[in-house]
Amino acid sequence: MTTPHPAERSRNGRGWFERLAEEASNFTSSMVFYGLCLALVAAFIAIHAAGLALGWQLFIGDVMTSVNLLLLALLKNSERRAEHAIQRKLDSIAAALLEQKEGEAGQAHEDLRKAIRMEEKL
Repeated sequence: MTTPHPAERSRNGRGWFERLAEEASNFTSSMVFYGLCLALVAAFIAIHAAGLALGWQLFIGDVMTSVNLLLLALLKNSERRAEHAIQRKLDSIAAALLEQKEGEAGQAHEDLRKAIRMEEKL
């Protein structure tokens, strides 16, 4: 089974998952998220240092693992969309250069204009 590229899944703009991944990417690069992660690690250390019950130790470890898995899925989606936008830009540049070398201005120059700031649209 082949899954289409995230940038090609929705024909009329970004889907709900793409928007969620973009928001997650913005949030995870913020100081607030860093503070939350720091608090989570501090809680992990405090629970182990305090010698609390194994149930609490497992709970905090499971929370950390869950956060990691969610981030992996959301951030990978953002990475793939950016990668796709870069490839389309490179293809547009190559086609426009080829058209320019051949002395004709055509569709490739228009595609190159559209490719500018493409990653914001995907």
